[in-house]
Amino acid sequence: MRLLVVGRLSGQLAAAVKMAMAHGAKVGHVERCDQATDSLRRGQGADLLMVDYHLDIAALIAANEAERIHVPVVACGVDADADLAANAIRAGAKEFIPLPPEADLIAAVLAAVADDDRPMVSADPNMVAVIKLADQVAKSEASILITGESGVGKEVMARHLHAQSRRADKPFISVNCAAIPDNLLESELFGHEKGAFTGAVARRIGKFEEADGGTLLLDEISEMDARLQAKLLRAIQERVIDRVGGAKPVSVNIRIIATSNRDLARAVSEGTFREDLLYRLNVVNLRLPSLRERPGDVAVLADHFVKKYAVANGVPARPLSEAARRALLGHRWPGNVRELENAMHRAVLLATGPEIGEDALRMPDGQPLGAAGTAAAASDAGVAGHAAQAADAVTRAYVGQTVAEMEKTLILDTLSHCLGNRTHAANILGISIRTLRNKLNEYADAGEAIPAPQSGVAGSAYNAA
Repeated sequence: MRLLVVGRLSGQLAAAVKMAMAHGAKVGHVERCDQATDSLRRGQGADLLMVDYHLDIAALIAANEAERIHVPVVACGVDADADLAANAIRAGAKEFIPLPPEADLIAAVLAAVADDDRPMVSADPNMVAVIKLADQVAKSEASILITGESGVGKEVMARHLHAQSRRADKPFISVNCAAIPDNLLESELFGHEKGAFTGAVARRIGKFEEADGGTLLLDEISEMDARLQAKLLRAIQERVIDRVGGAKPVSVNIRIIATSNRDLARAVSEGTFREDLLYRLNVVNLRLPSLRERPGDVAVLADHFVKKYAVANGVPARPLSEAARRALLGHRWPGNVRELENAMHRAVLLATGPEIGEDALRMPDGQPLGAAGTAAAASDAGVAGHAAQAADAVTRAYVGQTVAEMEKTLILDTLSHCLGNRTHAANILGISIRTLRNKLNEYADAGEAIPAPQSGVAGSAYNAA
């Protein structure tokens, strides 16, 4: 983990830095907030900022966000002045560390904020075979495409590949291509020169240069704009990039790992993803099975998460009862490992006896975990009874419609069902968010009422944002 300390290194802060280094952090130091932003802008990246609470933390966070630099901040200070600590939290700091420091507190904050401790935990043969293949190719320089449903652990696998590679002592940089708007992603990846566009007040080093010597993870790459795909292809082929507004190319030495929860071959056939880019990325494909396909991992992952969150919350690591284990194995886990992790975090907090019982296993809405499976089974029985009738009704409703009309009906009904949420609708429909937006723009131009984002209520105008 990369830690940037901001403030004068007095004795107590220096002691905290030494403790962080003892826990594996790579530490940089600047004295002022503007120097911190400048350091991040120049590509000397950080996973966490530890800032003296006498400094203007709100201004630091605002300056970073103006440059689209999002690095969590923890505040620290001697004597633990309650007002200063509260002001730091209100300004946006995630945690407060009182000085003189405690080694356990430093370790807990680093683990909680950075969350670097995500080992590959598996006992199921289906997943063990994938890990074995990953270990086999990790030391190569080949680009790797990791595929699988949301929540199966694609980023964890990417970090595992980096840790096992010859670049393990170099940066691991991750970019979520789906979370950054198209007009900002180019600058985020390739950087920009001062004055390249409005708001470019200084040169900004992009993620390619920040990852130089190490590994760049392109998360959910299927959401990348076609124009950027062409620029990415050149960067992978020639190992050079062009900053936005730059006059000369910049050489980079990185390994590319990409992830996708979509079928990229289908995206190629739909014209939303470049075939030549897919070939470049998919030198080795690691398909991570869903948790439903690896039942042997449920118990070992549950035990791992119990220990992890017991330590994080300062509570005893209680064992799982037999009834709780049966409930875990009987659940469908549509959210995969991410859902299991959240369930075990809740169970650690809710458990009261010497064991984590079945009553501590709850859904996010507070319902028992087992109830979801029981309700689903009952629902399945009910649905089976009405399936033929419903199918016949749907078929009759579609008779006489053109394919385009059926497509429009399906898209708008799904969007309404998702309360206007474009991302959820695209996932259900099996298309990219960009394809969905293009279709909605077509319908809006034709005078069709489009459900507004997060409402499910059709409006007369369509906002594609």
